[in-house]
Amino acid sequence: MSQELPPIQNFTPTDYNSESQNWAISQTPDKIIYVANNTGLLEFDGSRWTLHPSPNESIIRSVKVVDNRIYTGCYMEFGFWEKGNLGVLTYHSLSDSIKEDLLKDEEFWGILDMGQWMVFQSHNRIYTYNITDGTINNINSDVFVPKVFKIGRTVFFQKMGQGIFQIRNGEEFLVYDDEMVRNDEIINIFEKEQEILILTRNNGFFRTNNGSIEKWDTGVDSLLSEISLYSALELKNGNYALGTISHGLILMDNNGSLLTTLDQGSELQNNTVLSLFEDIDNNIWLGLDVGISYVNVGSPFHVYPDSGGLVGGVYASAIFEKNLYLGTNQGLYFKELGGDREFSFIEGTGGQVWSLTVLDGNLFCGHHTGTFRVINDKVEKIADVQGTWTVGKIDDMPNLLLQGNYDGLYVLEFLNGAWRLKNKINGFDHSARYFELYGDNIFVNHEYKGVFKIEVNKDLSEAIEVKNDTVIRGSNSGIIKYKDNLLYAYKKGVFKYDSGKNAFIKDSLMSTLYTEEEYVSGKMIVDSRQRLWLFSNSNINFVSDGGLANTPIISRIPLTEDMRNGIIGYESVTPMQEEGRYLIGARSGYFTVDTDNFGINDFNVGIRTVKKADRNQSVSENNLLDSHQKGDFKSEENSFEIAYNVPYYNKYLRPLYQYQLIGIYPNWSKWSEEPFVSFENLPPGDYTFNVRAKIGDKVSNNVASYEFKIAKPWYRSNLFLILYVIGAILGSIAIHGSYRQYYHKRQQKLIEENQREMALAKAQNEKEIIRIKNEQLQEEFRSKSNELAASTMSIIKKNELLSSIKQQLISSEEDKNTVKPIIEIIDKSLDRNDDWEFFKEAFNNADRKFLKKLKKAHPELSPNDIKLCAYLRLNLSSKEIAPMFNISPRSVEIKRYRLRKKMNLTQDDNLVDYILKL
Repeated sequence: MSQELPPIQNFTPTDYNSESQNWAISQTPDKIIYVANNTGLLEFDGSRWTLHPSPNESIIRSVKVVDNRIYTGCYMEFGFWEKGNLGVLTYHSLSDSIKEDLLKDEEFWGILDMGQWMVFQSHNRIYTYNITDGTINNINSDVFVPKVFKIGRTVFFQKMGQGIFQIRNGEEFLVYDDEMVRNDEIINIFEKEQEILILTRNNGFFRTNNGSIEKWDTGVDSLLSEISLYSALELKNGNYALGTISHGLILMDNNGSLLTTLDQGSELQNNTVLSLFEDIDNNIWLGLDVGISYVNVGSPFHVYPDSGGLVGGVYASAIFEKNLYLGTNQGLYFKELGGDREFSFIEGTGGQVWSLTVLDGNLFCGHHTGTFRVINDKVEKIADVQGTWTVGKIDDMPNLLLQGNYDGLYVLEFLNGAWRLKNKINGFDHSARYFELYGDNIFVNHEYKGVFKIEVNKDLSEAIEVKNDTVIRGSNSGIIKYKDNLLYAYKKGVFKYDSGKNAFIKDSLMSTLYTEEEYVSGKMIVDSRQRLWLFSNSNINFVSDGGLANTPIISRIPLTEDMRNGIIGYESVTPMQEEGRYLIGARSGYFTVDTDNFGINDFNVGIRTVKKADRNQSVSENNLLDSHQKGDFKSEENSFEIAYNVPYYNKYLRPLYQYQLIGIYPNWSKWSEEPFVSFENLPPGDYTFNVRAKIGDKVSNNVASYEFKIAKPWYRSNLFLILYVIGAILGSIAIHGSYRQYYHKRQQKLIEENQREMALAKAQNEKEIIRIKNEQLQEEFRSKSNELAASTMSIIKKNELLSSIKQQLISSEEDKNTVKPIIEIIDKSLDRNDDWEFFKEAFNNADRKFLKKLKKAHPELSPNDIKLCAYLRLNLSSKEIAPMFNISPRSVEIKRYRLRKKMNLTQDDNLVDYILKL
């Protein structure tokens, strides 16, 4: 396999979740694909596969879309499907009306659209269905009828062993019975230049000529003689697609020349092509014995997949002297441009090739083992130095070249008609994968150590000065000279060297190509057409001259890094012979892109389904909604799944979607490949869901919308809000009255509490006053008692003193006459009543009620008895009382005895205790 192939997209039975065999394919005007599968009718919208089971659980053999109807035929059944407002297909049987007339075990293998009539073909009968009045007629055949064909407004069919017939006015007529078309099954019939072209299973093409049939010789006859065909299709551009039983797909032009073959060796997943269909966008769909595929025959991309590992990963490529050279991880390969031969390995180049550079009519190969000069299918080694990254020109020195190696920089010299290694530039020993000569210096980029600025001597033998800028450095960074500017690229953007500032300054325009998320490689390539190529995660970018605008034009090819399968940091781009066509290396083989014919057709985005969740928050097909009508939902119906699609069938260009939900999420979401979105527990309100799509930089023509409203819950409805207001007013009135009553009671309670507190305070104050008065009285009593005691003791002491003096005088030997007057004075003093009056006054002050109580209790007591009681009240002893009466203690005891008798006290009663208790 040496050809570059159009992209092939394969779908396995696992992808579409159904059986392997696919018998027919068709498409609706809105680009939805339908496939007749062993299990049922498959539907594909560009994002999702959906299986619609067969109406009678049999194999669907045929499908044909006419306007909005999808006609199908299967075992003992034919009819059509229509999509309702909910987007669900509903089947309508046509054969039910003639069920009793169907042949035994009849299967319907072909369907034709004849305008007012639909034709359904089984192997022994052809049915015609009148769309207007619904009548069904048939044409019987006693022999095998493989297929039916349409040329203009005429139906042709083959009866095996008899020839080719056509239907006119509901009847069959034999038109060709040549041997060539009687016994070899006819695969298809085409109209070509007012003739009929007939393709047979085993003998190739025939054509009619003046009523006879003759062989049509083509460039694929030798190929067709070895294989059997099963299906065929005339393409819109006049070319032909031939489906084989065992050799995949053959594409030929309208002159019969072979264009290409696609089989399992060229990424087709199966070699048995049961059906073929060309869609609206000119893609060829293949219904295979195992799986479904489509081929982007008009794609600007073509692929050399190298699925057999012949050449390996392509690190470099070059077109030189009508040969295409590939430098890979396995060595150097070449083939003649436009030839059918495979790539050939060039001996002596085994191992890693890093670069292929055409300079002044020479092709140089940078190799792991050194430097080679390539001459046709041979090489000569011109520098046996380990690891040559690349080779570059030195301005004003045409006989010298500079090359970067693993261990620094080397100089090549053209001498005596041959290139040879001259010397190494001493003083710089770092890897020089990227280098550029700019001004009088050599700039070398080292992705881990930064950019080196090297000044060398005149004979390029030694580095005079090496400066290292470590500010800008990064993985997979790159440096290149483009239009007299020195550019450096890494994850922070693209920088331009400013000689005056001796620094790299960020270029705002070209830095738009890189963001932290988009950066994968800083590798930059300037091709022979002076385009600057850069690679990001989502795009291949190239910068071209802006012409009079003096502003570079940035173009983007929306091919993501995973789709292009590139070797990150080692990307390669080579212009092909055709204008605008480029070869880009990949991990396995390479692909080409036609930048001049790269364009994306207009497209629309549509809302496929809207589903609401049930009570269990589960979304299912039973909850589908009409996406064309505004939705009106209850408050509990607030979770949805909305699916959308762009039916755009291209292997390398995938739609991205962006949505907004006005009413809660007014901002557009991030772009995503997900073709659906779910919303859960949305609050009540009015919503508008919008979705748009983009492919590459092209945005969809439309914004698809779905409007819906979620009602408030019953307890938040307007009626209930009014009731809530009324209830709130009544409630506030009731609460106000209740509060008034409460505060009135509270006020009364507070008043009563205040009154109680005041009464309690008053009582406490009065009690305190009484306590203070009592304390005062007690203090006064204690004071009076002290005075009484003091006065009593004073009287006692005085009387004792007088008595003592009297006794001393009596017993003295002094003249009696002299002493006698003194004694008389003492006696008068002892007998005076003044002491008692003084004592009485003091006693009454201290215990004024006692004497009253005593007189009241014992009115018979004499004054001396009262005196004695008063002295006893003071708890005086008889010895202490005696001086008060000027008598002896014994006499006091007698007085006490007499007093007890007057008071009628018994022998057990204590006189003093009694007096103290009064």
